[in-house]
Amino acid sequence: MKRQVMMIAGTLAAASLLTGCQQETNAPEPVRPVLSMVAKPNSGDSTVAVGVVEPRYKTNLGFRVLGRLTSRPVYVGDIVSEGQIIATIDTTALDLAVRAAKAQLAKAEAQLATAKATEERQRTLITSDATTRQTLDNAEQARAGAEASVAQEQTNLTKAIEQLGYAQIKADFGGVVTAVGAEVGQVVSPGQTVVTLARPDIREAVVDIGEDLPAPLEVGLPFTVSLQLLPAVQVEGSIREIAPQADAVTRLRRVRIALDNPPESFRLGATVTAKLGKDQSKVLRLPASAVLARDGADFVWVVDQSAGTVSLQKIDGVAEQAGIRVTGGLAEGTRVVTAGIHSLKPGQHVRIQQDQEP
Repeated sequence: MKRQVMMIAGTLAAASLLTGCQQETNAPEPVRPVLSMVAKPNSGDSTVAVGVVEPRYKTNLGFRVLGRLTSRPVYVGDIVSEGQIIATIDTTALDLAVRAAKAQLAKAEAQLATAKATEERQRTLITSDATTRQTLDNAEQARAGAEASVAQEQTNLTKAIEQLGYAQIKADFGGVVTAVGAEVGQVVSPGQTVVTLARPDIREAVVDIGEDLPAPLEVGLPFTVSLQLLPAVQVEGSIREIAPQADAVTRLRRVRIALDNPPESFRLGATVTAKLGKDQSKVLRLPASAVLARDGADFVWVVDQSAGTVSLQKIDGVAEQAGIRVTGGLAEGTRVVTAGIHSLKPGQHVRIQQDQEP
């Protein structure tokens, strides 16, 4: 009898233990608190950089020959027309060179006339055997040498006249003087900048842009450019040129923005502010702690706020210093987990504990 009682008691104990294990197994998974944020574009100022208005086309004008500057009738800000004389140097030495070249040419031409006459006389004498064939050959060679000398002196004269023409600097195009590099009385070397001339009709904004630009830095990227002193005066533009390398110290890259029909108030040298276009500034950014890299792709945990669960979603983006710039796969307003992403699993229940600023 006792044996049966003990067997019944053992059976009841085992059943009780099994029931407890089943209850523990079926216990609901605890809700995990998580840090999260709502993916949305930056609402701050979209100012990118401050720069200046510069001409697209400008040239440094200088003399091709050495000389003392005798005239420079233009100053910074002056408007000049195409072909206008901008500067001259002393032409005394150049005039003497032209005179000397003319004299040498006249001498060579006289020698050529003498050589031709001698050759003709020898040809006449050879018919009557009054001279030798060697003498005629010498006369022909002398005439050919005289012709070569004339050709050389003509070239020297042309060069001297050309050098004299270099004593003046003329404007290659109509424009405005933006800088001067020499004063009257100064001896200037060949190639030294005397005047800088720019075309004011085609203007650009030149700015230095960092690597944290909210949009990919590429030719054609639209910008809104405004005067710093008159912010209401704005003009649209787009990137025309990007420096191939960033500055070694500032890590900024020089960019030239072509302006679309800028008003007269956008004078050369004016300080301007460049901002991204409205559509370009709406870029989603996520911190690095929110992005899960797996199998060569990027994922985020998206929170379903109605169900209180998370799901894994693939996104496209560009890595930045502070995180990732989302280029696709994530809609604005989506809530994503920003911490502890490696310990979550699909369908897990979570509780929003704190928002993180983007």
